[in-house]
Formats: sequence, structure tokens, C-alpha cells
Amino acid sequence: MRQTKNIQALVALQPDYMGFIFYKPSPRYVGEQLTQEAIADIPGSIQKVGVFVNAPEREMDEARIRFGLDILQLHGDESPELCFLMKQTGARVMKVFQVDDQFEFAQTRRYEDYCDYFLFDTATKEYGGSGHKFNWQLLQNYNNARPVFLSGGIGPEDVEDMLHLKGLNLKGIDVNSQFETEPGLKDIDRLKCFMEQVRSEAWDFF
Repeated sequence: MRQTKNIQALVALQPDYMGFIFYKPSPRYVGEQLTQEAIADIPGSIQKVGVFVNAPEREMDEARIRFGLDILQLHGDESPELCFLMKQTGARVMKVFQVDDQFEFAQTRRYEDYCDYFLFDTATKEYGGSGHKFNWQLLQNYNNARPVFLSGGIGPEDVEDMLHLKGLNLKGIDVNSQFETEPGLKDIDRLKCFMEQVRSEAWDFF
């Protein structure tokens, strides 16, 4: 999210989280469009998530303070030590892992003591944003040590499959590309329908 009117329209839907990408190569990079005024009216019930990729500690902390970020989503090759340092700022930390058929879930164990959440996304040559799903059956190999956010090309047709993941410590779902009219601009009507579907069919899951 980065455009004021789009942010305001999404606030009206009362999502649990709203994401802001601070990674310059991303087509969804907030750039100069995101202002403090644009997020001033976001209620505390909506957690603001800042997405970073291999960013310096100082850069992340400055963005956290300026925009009142509640969660720092670390989408690169960040170490457990950096995750620990960012937790000391008072923000919650969400570490992202890119999953494919060769992914070893054992590597998440190094982060368990330093992160609040894990996010599993589809492995790509870049840092996410593929718009494709990975094989969710692989999640059976995860030990549920931390609550999970699920990402990667999730759309309206995936709600039923998510209901079959009841053994997973699922905290939330991260939707993006399937609900955009262009990078960084959300299709509010499509999102509204999806959120209503999720909340009616899977309300006992979350």
C-alpha cells in the first residue's frame, strides 16, 4: 500500500494487517508516495507491516519510527542476530522463508528464539512477488514453533484448500498480486469479496 485513497478504502474493510514495501527494486516500493499523513488514520486494530530486504538496521528502525510500524517483515537473507536486534526496538519480527521442493524446514530453528512469526512464500530468483503458490503439502514438515503467515499467489480459489491445513499454526494469509489493478494499487471490491469469503468459511481457523 502507498496511495492515500487506496489506503483509506482498505481501512474501511478492517483487515488485520496492512503492508508497506520498503525495498527499492520492488514495483510496489512505497517511495515518496507514502506519507505520515496517509497512515495517520489507520486504527490500532490494523497492524502496520514494513517489508524489508537485507536492509541496514538503522534504515529499518528509522522507517519503524517514522511510520509507526508494528511488525518488521524481513524478506531477505537476514541473520538470526539481526532479527534479535530488531526485536529490541519493540517491534515484532516476521522472518520470511522461500519454499520449494528442496527447502529444509530445519533451517527455521535458528530463528525460533528471535522472531515472532514466520512467513512462507514461494521461492523465486528474486525476493518474493512471484504470484505463484508453492506446494502447501510441504508445510507438514514444519514444527509449528512459531505462528505462520502463508503467502504466494493466494486468490479466492484457495480458501477451501486452506481449510485443509488445520494442523498448521496459521496466523494469517498474505495476499497481494491476485488483488491488484496495478502494482501497489489494490482492487478494493475484489478484496472485500475475498475477505468476506474467508471470514465466513474459515472464521474458526484464525
